Amino acid sequence: MNEAILSRCEELMKKGSTSFYQAFKGLPSPRREAVYVIYAFCRMIDDSVDEPEQSAYTIHEIRDLFTQLDEAEGHFIWPALRWLFASFPHLDKGPFFRQMEGQLTDLEVTHYTTMKELEHYCYLVAGTVGEMLLPVLRDDNGAEVAVNGIALGKGMQIVNIIRDVGEDRARARRYVPLEVMEKHGYTELDWQNGVIDERWIAIVHELKVAALDWFRVGMDRLDTYPVDSAFAIELAAAFYSTILHAVERNEYDVYSKRAYVTDELKLEMLGAIVKRYPMLAFQASRTAVS
Repeated sequence: MNEAILSRCEELMKKGSTSFYQAFKGLPSPRREAVYVIYAFCRMIDDSVDEPEQSAYTIHEIRDLFTQLDEAEGHFIWPALRWLFASFPHLDKGPFFRQMEGQLTDLEVTHYTTMKELEHYCYLVAGTVGEMLLPVLRDDNGAEVAVNGIALGKGMQIVNIIRDVGEDRARARRYVPLEVMEKHGYTELDWQNGVIDERWIAIVHELKVAALDWFRVGMDRLDTYPVDSAFAIELAAAFYSTILHAVERNEYDVYSKRAYVTDELKLEMLGAIVKRYPMLAFQASRTAVS
């Protein structure tokens, strides 16, 4: 495989998500490069919907080219994906198509009514990523822990939804379910005006509880993974869940402030987690935030 192509996937991940990049860059090859390719493709799918003017393809073009992957040309992602599926024979194309289905949903559904609807959306756009990663991070197809991988993805997506309320509102999208808002006496006009009060805090807390519940399921049975994969998953989950603390530090203002985890805090989490993986001390030093 052309190393330059994989390096371009790595650069997309490094630029798009420092948390994921720092968590997974310590994996051994070829698991590490496979994560880069999966991230890069999912990023392309997402950007084709959220930033279509800057995207190389429309979401429909991506789906068509992926359907004809053996013949697809014109972008580095296609040979990268061919390498991915050749290198990991347990990997199935189903989750990739479901990921595209989820992103297509963003073109049709902009406001959510129930938690059940939101959970299905979270599965399509994030639970599927867990399904993609399982055959890469393990030595089997991941069927034994599929429910855990899916749950972790859904938990991370809820964190995204909490963090990105303001950005999504600017795109005229409301992922916070109306039933949760109504439960706490919070109206669509309040959402449009970015009202932050005890009602809004209660809504964020309810979504936080849902996210943390999924995180708990997602972290079950890490002992069945190769040690380096388990370490990467735990680190990624820790980085992501800590975004919720950043939201609290911002006094729940997710309308005008971006919640992020500082490099200092990431180093603290890395130090705490690596103590449970002493055999990976060297790899962890490579993962340290620079």
